[in-house]
Order: sequence, then structure tokens, then C-alpha cells
Amino acid sequence: MDITGVIQRESERGYPEVVRHYRWLHQHPELSYREKETSAYITAFLDREGIPYRSAIGGYGILARIEGEKQGKGQCIAFVADMDALPVQEENEVEYRSLNDGVMHACGHDAQAAALMGAVKMVHSLRSHFAGTALFIFQPGEEQSPGGADLMLKDGLFRDYNPAFVVKQHAYIDLPAGTVGFQAGTIMASADEVHIRVKGQGGHGALPHELNDTVLAASQIVVAMQQLVSRRRDPFDPMVLSFGRFIANGATNVIPGEVILAGSMRCMHEEERRKMLQLIPRIAEATAAAYGCSCETTLPEGYPCVISDETITGEIRTQAVAYLGETYVSEFPKRMTADDFGFFTQLYPCCYYRFGVAAEERKPGALHSGTFLIDEKSLHTSSGLFAFITLNSLKQE
Repeated sequence: MDITGVIQRESERGYPEVVRHYRWLHQHPELSYREKETSAYITAFLDREGIPYRSAIGGYGILARIEGEKQGKGQCIAFVADMDALPVQEENEVEYRSLNDGVMHACGHDAQAAALMGAVKMVHSLRSHFAGTALFIFQPGEEQSPGGADLMLKDGLFRDYNPAFVVKQHAYIDLPAGTVGFQAGTIMASADEVHIRVKGQGGHGALPHELNDTVLAASQIVVAMQQLVSRRRDPFDPMVLSFGRFIANGATNVIPGEVILAGSMRCMHEEERRKMLQLIPRIAEATAAAYGCSCETTLPEGYPCVISDETITGEIRTQAVAYLGETYVSEFPKRMTADDFGFFTQLYPCCYYRFGVAAEERKPGALHSGTFLIDEKSLHTSSGLFAFITLNSLKQE
């Protein structure tokens, strides 16, 4: 069987339906861990197609499965798409703009889910051509800790399976529609929230000797954290520690009794991450104590680094070239953003690649912005490539 030709024809035939899925999902976005209607829409689709699945995994997560009917012992492989949206007000003037005020698919998870739906349908229709098991995961809660990937894994996502590898694709505004980009190794950082509460005796700003200056103490903690990054980490391991919240609810002449700090730490090495998570509370408490203040530090469990296995990524990239052509396959740079796909990469060989969504005539808008909008032609690539990888990986010679 000419897998490339078959998938291209099936992708072309199913493209209008994938677009309809995408537009419905875009129009009905739901925040992390609230994806009730999204999950219901996807399970209704699976029911219509006669595709078996388990639902309510780790919340609203879904695991669809397709068993190949060809003779032979095939392996098990898995594919992942996110479902959740962001607390962003949509600014695009399109007929399928968000109907939920203040909520928007501003990161492309609608495209991911729609593409996976298209791939599931194609693979199901071609199940007589391969052996083994293909798993398709619709995941909630990527955008917000503790992470839907972690919750699904802990809820027995793969209790009956041991996938040989797991693949995820994500929308990418820096590549044109019809192209994909790969990168191997540690490609995205871990992500940990840092919450610090500084307490002391507040009082009149003109009488600093009679109080504890919580504002000064908190300011010095922020500075100390930057010195922690520059002086205590291995300089060969990238790290970012940024504070975006500093709440000192006093007045021009009032030093408050409490100051709240909140930030985010990103690391590209798990050992370095663990070391920093131990140092942050110690440095914060010692700095606060120097100004007569106390300090409470909270570090919720965050996301681990995303690691694209060298071997698996090389194999998937080769398949992408076979399906799309060398011209349409490139690389993307490593960066300090995060994805809870890292939980999968800690347990299984994985590949995380990006599919281009930029249109020739306009830019898609920045990720997580109210103007983000994909070129729908990218759905051809994202659904078709997933189906191609499935059949090519599970074919029997």
C-alpha cells in the first residue's frame, strides 16, 4: 500500500470535517479542568464513528484506541492533543469567534484536538492495513498546574498499555502552514511557581525604626533571587527566575504588615531544578530575617522539562520528510517555555514537534494573545501527518 498517497487522499477527503471540528472548538473554549462540553463533543464524535474509548480520565481526559486488524504482533504507540483554552478575550472578527466571554483558544489547542480527531477517523478507516495499537489522548488542563498530563497518568491512562513512544504536536506561529519543525534533547524548560509571603510589623512610613519594613525585605528577596540565578546555578544550565507579582497594599506613608510575591522558575536540567527548589525558601527566609521579618514560601509541584528522545525524534522526522518532503520539514529553537507533556517524557520515549500555522497573507497573532488565529490549511498537515506516522510505524512488512 502506498501509505503517503492513501493518507493524502484521506486527509483531503476529511479536511472539511476537521475544519468544522476546529471551528466548533474555537467557538466553544473552556478553561483548564472545565472542559465538560469539549469532552462531550469529542466523545459524541467517537461514538458516531464507532471508535472505542475511555473517558473521565484525570478529569475530562479521553483515551481513544484503535486496534490494527492485520496479522502480526504490532507495537503500541500514542498521540496527544490538549483541549483547554485560556482566560483571554478574543479580538478576532471571524464568524466562529469565541462565544464565551473572556475565554479563548489562544494557543492552538483547538487545532490540536481537531487534528487528532481527523487522524483518529483516518486511522480507524484504515485499521485493516496495520497491526498493533494506536492510542489517541485528548488531554485537559495543560495550561494550569498541576497539569492534565500528570493527572491522566496518575489516573491509570496507560494501565492496560505500554506505548513504545508518545508523540505530541503543537501550533507554531513562526512557521508557515504546511510545514513542521523538530528539535531533539531537552527542548523546553521545567516550570515551577514561586509564592512568597513576607510578614512583619507594619506602621507609619515616617517611623521606620518602630516597624519592620516588609516592602524593603520583599525587594531584597527579589534581588537575592536574581543573585541565586547568577551565582548558585551551573552556568552551563539555563535558568530563568522571574517575579511578575509584587503586592504591597500600603500607602504613601504606610508600610503594610504583609507583602506578597509570585513568580516563575524555569530550568533546562532536572537536577539543577531540584537544587534551586531547595535553595529558594532558604534564601528568602534568611533575607527576610535580616530585616526583622518572617517569610512563608510555597512551591507547588510544577512541570518537568520536555525531552524529545533523540532516536524517536529522528525516526518521526524521517517520516515527516517522507510524507511532506524535505522542503517542508525544519527545526525550531529550544526555549524556556513549558508544557506538561514533560510528564510523559519522564516516563516514555517521546517526540514533541511543532506544526506551522502562519498564513502567507497575515501573521497569526502572538500565542496567548487575543489576535491569535491559525491558517486552517495547517489542519491538513497536522491531521495527515499524525495518521501517516501511525500507519508507517505500525505497518507489517
